[in-house]
Amino acid sequence: MSLTLAERVNAIAPSATLAMADAAKRLKAEGVAVLDFALGEPDFNTPDNIQEAALRAIRSGQTHYTAPAGIIELRRALGEHYSTKLGLPTRETQVVVSNGAKHSLHNALMAVCGPGDEVIIPAPYWVSYSDLVKLTGATPVVIPTTEASGFKLTPDQFHQAVTPRTKMLMINSPSNPTGVVYDRSELEALADAVLKYPGLGVISDEIYEQLTYEGAQPTCFATLRPELAERTITISGVSKTYAMTGWRIGWSIAPQPVAKFMADLQSQETSNPCSVSQWAALEAITGPQESVVAMKEQFQKRRSYVLQRIEGLSGVTCISPGGAFYAFMNISSHFGRTLGGKLITDSTSFCLTALSEAHVALVMGSAFGAEGYARLSFATDLKTLEKGFDALENFLKG
Repeated sequence: MSLTLAERVNAIAPSATLAMADAAKRLKAEGVAVLDFALGEPDFNTPDNIQEAALRAIRSGQTHYTAPAGIIELRRALGEHYSTKLGLPTRETQVVVSNGAKHSLHNALMAVCGPGDEVIIPAPYWVSYSDLVKLTGATPVVIPTTEASGFKLTPDQFHQAVTPRTKMLMINSPSNPTGVVYDRSELEALADAVLKYPGLGVISDEIYEQLTYEGAQPTCFATLRPELAERTITISGVSKTYAMTGWRIGWSIAPQPVAKFMADLQSQETSNPCSVSQWAALEAITGPQESVVAMKEQFQKRRSYVLQRIEGLSGVTCISPGGAFYAFMNISSHFGRTLGGKLITDSTSFCLTALSEAHVALVMGSAFGAEGYARLSFATDLKTLEKGFDALENFLKG
């Protein structure tokens, strides 16, 4: 008799972004020249100074177990960074370094959520949020936002969604998939709304905090009101800002008791994050930042090009992303059309047909809780973007 799977297998689905990336890789393996805009992964190499720090760590024998919550040097550096640069007084004991920001999110949700709890998630949302909530036994409460409202959750929407079972609000600014950046006043209004409910907390995913454009400014949510520091878990990491996606280093800043549980949980689940990657992350945070400026300049150029080309796509609209490196395109006007000999009925059929017929890899909006859209990552070079938009223009002609 075969093994019976646990009930939790019904709670999650494979990551749609990774699934589309895998589909693109399969076509590439068949010799097809795929124009891949599915993954949110900078195309730059990890900066040289960070690579050298990793090599020094290897050569000096820093290849053994570390404390489960991370090396003390990195945790102290992060505490200082948040205290001095972001205005959030942070002790090293509040910092837990994990195997990427996704792991940090898992730890945070496991620490504070369980069966019967509810977690409010504004949509569009990053594909993993709802499934990570479900794994704790809690229920994701998805609140749709609209293109007309700038894809931003309002305090009124939040109040309407709160029930006696609401435990947390998850917020992401700058946002994946929309690139939306809440301004400070908008976040302050949400902060005041949260504080009306004793015991209700916030998970603030700030992984794209250094990638903003045209005057948009990121805000550390926990700094907005004095009471928020004890109610907020801040998530970030080195993947996006420093082109270190494969190094798998993220972190959380949390109230002391929450951080202790997260470290204890991690000690049982994975032990420490990669020792060498931690030393590389320390260099990323404390070393020269010129590479960050240079990469951001390239993202700005790509963003401008992408917005210009979207204007030329028939029946497609897109709000201007204030941060991150995504364009969230409204492709709903093409539903009901036949493109590439196939009937387009939703964002999934649109993206699958664009991949098979135009060889352009996008991610369907339904994966982000927003049917009618497709996400394009512009974390790739301008030549590839040019070819991709040329292919999309031809594809949309039918």
